[in-house]
Parts: sequence; C-alpha cells; structure tokens
Amino acid sequence: MSTRSAGLDEAVARLSAGARQWIGLHARYLDSPAGHTELPVTPRVKALLQLGLLLRYLGKAAPGDAALGEVASVVEHAWQREDFPHLLTLDPRYARQFELMYAALAPAGSATEAPRAVLARLTADGYLAPRRKPPYLHLEARFYADLAGADHRFASYEELYAASLPARATTLPVADLDVCVVTHTVFYLSDFGLRAPALTEGARVRALSVVERLTDHCVGLGEWDLVGKLVLAQYCLGADPLSTPSGAAGLRMLAGVQASDGAIPGRSVVKRAAADATPVESFRKSYQTTLVTALATLIVTSGRAGGLCAAGTTTVREAR
Repeated sequence: MSTRSAGLDEAVARLSAGARQWIGLHARYLDSPAGHTELPVTPRVKALLQLGLLLRYLGKAAPGDAALGEVASVVEHAWQREDFPHLLTLDPRYARQFELMYAALAPAGSATEAPRAVLARLTADGYLAPRRKPPYLHLEARFYADLAGADHRFASYEELYAASLPARATTLPVADLDVCVVTHTVFYLSDFGLRAPALTEGARVRALSVVERLTDHCVGLGEWDLVGKLVLAQYCLGADPLSTPSGAAGLRMLAGVQASDGAIPGRSVVKRAAADATPVESFRKSYQTTLVTALATLIVTSGRAGGLCAAGTTTVREAR
C-alpha cells in the first residue's frame, strides 16, 4: 500500500542533492594536511574507503553529478599515496577487511599497482578462502573479492544467505538484531541495488518484513544512520521505500533533520553534533550519516527513475 504524501518525492530529491553536495564540498578534507593532523588514522582510512564505495555507485547512478569530480579526485589521490596500503593495516582488527576493500574499490584506470599487490598477498595468505569466517564476514569477503575480480573459494551467495542473520530473523525481536549485519547482508547480495538478490520470492518477502520492522523501530528511536541503511535495504529487496509506511517515515525524518548545508548532523538524535561543536567535531559527527544518506537516496531515486534495478520488482534492469 502506498503511503506517499504530496511533496515526498521533492523532499527526497532535496535530501539527496544536499547530502551529495555536502560530501562533494568536504571530501577533500579527508586527504588534506589538516585531515591528516586532526583526524585519527583508522577512522580516516575507513572514511576514505567509504568514499571509494560511494564513487562506484555515484559514477553508475549519476555520472553527471556535480560531486562526482571532487569525490573521484580525492579517491584517486588517496589510492595513489605510497603510504595508504600501510595505513590500512595499522588496526589489526580491520586490516584484512580494509585491504580487500582497497583492492576492490581501486578507481578505474588507476596507475598504481598497489591494489593488485595487496590482492595477491591476501590470496597467498589464504584470506580468499572460507576458513573459519563467520557467515557475515564470509559474505562480505565474497562480495569484495568479486568486485576485485579475484579467484576465491567462497560459497555461493545463496548458501551464504541461508546461514545469515536475516535468514533466521523473522521471529526474533527487533531489539536483538544487529541492523548493520542485516542491511549489509542485503547490500552484498544485491550489489547495493544494482542487481536482484539471489533469493526465492518467499525469502525475499521474509527478509523485507524483517527490514521493515527494523525501520519502524529505528525511526522511533531517531537512529538516523541506521534508518538510511534500512531505507536502502528496502529498495534492494524490491520495495519502493517512498511508498512503504516505514520507508516514507524514515525519509521524512532524514529530510527533517538535514542541516541547511546538506549535512545530517550525527548518527542519531542523541548523538548529533552540539550547536557549539568545532568544525572538526561537526565533520566527524556528520560524515558517516551524510554519506549513507547520499548513497541510499542516490540509488533509490536513480532506480525509481529507471536507471538501476527497478524498485518494486526483482528484475534487473542494468547490472554492472
């Protein structure tokens, strides 16, 4: 049932344009001398990897967008830095994940051989084999290995989904579910909406029900970052989030909290940037959720216009 009210399409278009504009204006800070000095290394590296992910979908969904050139310039410069591969490994908790993302998200036509060297080392070290990876990390590694064009021995997407949290979450209380694991499972299955997920119709409907329950829950809590992810997950599962009750409520919430410069000022209503926050504090509070909002609304609005996998169906219009 459609719950769209007058003006929601326009509000989402403004939300998307504002978030992309903010990212375009602030992305260069991540790899600037000031950013190197003022930001902790591992969060800064993660933010650059996230920017590389946004670039992949921005180039496909909105090749004429004003932010594309600035985002591409920052990503290309970061990937060419000789010290960047080393920075990926400074926190051993994330080193292998970061390295695989780095190899997978290397900009097209990149002159550096470093991503290929990193990928070769991960292969030689056995990281592109299942081993004892939990289902979520197994699925994540399969997704990025596929993006990188690497040979691997991971299970199929169907097998990996069957072992995932969303596949068994139908009867679990929403408070017991890890939203990031649920949403990223959906993203990896569907290439963030570029392809239909490899699910039966029954599994798709059940997964969508879980995501809609989570969206309702997170809207009620004012969890802006999680709501952005859940709105995109609804789309990736074949729904039009502008027409589902929870998706429409989530998008209205994000549009309502967006600052005049386009930023979403924090991860949630209780973690928003203070009115007297310094520019660095405001950036650190705003970056993650503004990027998530930019990515989610970019893919949803492009898909609804026929540019990507069509919302409300499981038919792929354009895959890669």
